Amino acid sequence: MNKTFVTKMPNHIGAFLKASKCFASLGVNITRVSYNKAVDSHLLFIDAEGTAQQLAKATEELTAIGYLQCDDDARSVVLLEFRLKDIPGSVTSILELISEHNFNISYISSQENGTEYQLFKMGLIVDNSDKINVFIEEAKKLCSVRVIDYNHADKIYDNSFFYKTFVSELSSSMVISAEAKNELLVNTNLAMQILDESGVSPYRTFDSISRFAELLVASRGENFSPRITTHKITDKTSITLIEPPCGSNMAIIKSGEDCLFIDTGYACYKDEMLPVIRNIVPDFDNIEKKCFITHAELDHCGLLPLFDTIYASAKSAECLVLECKGKDGFREKNILHKPYIRICKVLTSYSPVDPDKIKIIGDTKEINQFIEQTGFFDFGELHFELYEGKGGHLAGESVLIDFEHHIAFTGDIFVNMKDMTAKQAEYNKYAPILMTSVDTDKALCTAERNAVFQRLGIGTWQIFGGHGGKKVYTVKPAEI
Repeated sequence: MNKTFVTKMPNHIGAFLKASKCFASLGVNITRVSYNKAVDSHLLFIDAEGTAQQLAKATEELTAIGYLQCDDDARSVVLLEFRLKDIPGSVTSILELISEHNFNISYISSQENGTEYQLFKMGLIVDNSDKINVFIEEAKKLCSVRVIDYNHADKIYDNSFFYKTFVSELSSSMVISAEAKNELLVNTNLAMQILDESGVSPYRTFDSISRFAELLVASRGENFSPRITTHKITDKTSITLIEPPCGSNMAIIKSGEDCLFIDTGYACYKDEMLPVIRNIVPDFDNIEKKCFITHAELDHCGLLPLFDTIYASAKSAECLVLECKGKDGFREKNILHKPYIRICKVLTSYSPVDPDKIKIIGDTKEINQFIEQTGFFDFGELHFELYEGKGGHLAGESVLIDFEHHIAFTGDIFVNMKDMTAKQAEYNKYAPILMTSVDTDKALCTAERNAVFQRLGIGTWQIFGGHGGKKVYTVKPAEI
């Protein structure tokens, strides 16, 4: 089995050597090490592989020598900017006040700027928010004081408690367990390491994660404002498209008295989505709830636990079952995508669905073409041909095409980037940064998308992608 150790390295020669000898003596193999002094001068992340007994013993020994993080360490860093007169001794009164309050300084920086003032930036290590608030009020009597937003500063100003402070601020607006916070910490570091090695600055990684989390929180409650449009197909059948600010679209097909949902969006918006759904489907709580997922990705599957029957391709079903067993899903098997997916699961409160609810639709076979027909799927007046992509976006990706009514559901093989709300466009900026690409194979996904459009017949089509508004697409006879 594998375990990530978040170790607090003493600042002396041979500190890592000591930890390495501990693992070696127990027969534990180190599979990854990450340390970046510019980000945090103490935290060293060590991924290790061994038996449960070996890893437990390693935990015991590292704790005994003081190398493991102390969970009750409540210290954090507050970054302050003091606007001081550019004269000799101006900073002395501030330093004396810091000393009176027994704060340690973790960072200090100042430089003249051609004006009569200097801006002194200082990082103070604090363990009590009341104490720092009192200090700030007293400091304001001496000069102008500004609290710097730690996540959005122009650079990383402190490197003693960065990860802990970052994760605490990241989860400050959410109810997140200690275990989940540790998961955030480990995967934030993993994302930083992977992207740093590909040339992305640590600041950009941390900033992208932070802004992504802010967008999730900013769209909660009264600020949840999905774009909702209804599209008449026949006298008895309509499609309502719900586009949340963050996460995938949800489509509701109403045909006669029956309802079918296509994808669900994020789990964290359950309380916001349910009133929207009940307004569209008043009897939602009493009907058999059926959902078809285009692919097994957490922003499309977050609300699956609400449903009674889940239709999915064989590969998508396989992915959902792996997650239910506590194993890596298809995205997490890709080292470039794993940190972002793990971070998303924590921030969006994702829970795997019960495998007994899953019903496999379509043939189980290896896909050799860009897209291949795997079967049929009928719902009410709609008669879909079912296609599966080769895995350019994600293995198991499904496309539904109704040739009679000129309707297509494409999942993320096609995303309508040209018709997104401003909030959707902002949200969709960060996954490509943190995953390097939202697709498993970008070129393959492009080929699949072209294959889907080439498969459509003459006429005007309504195409519902995984994100963005409905696309109206016309195929003329000369284009066939």
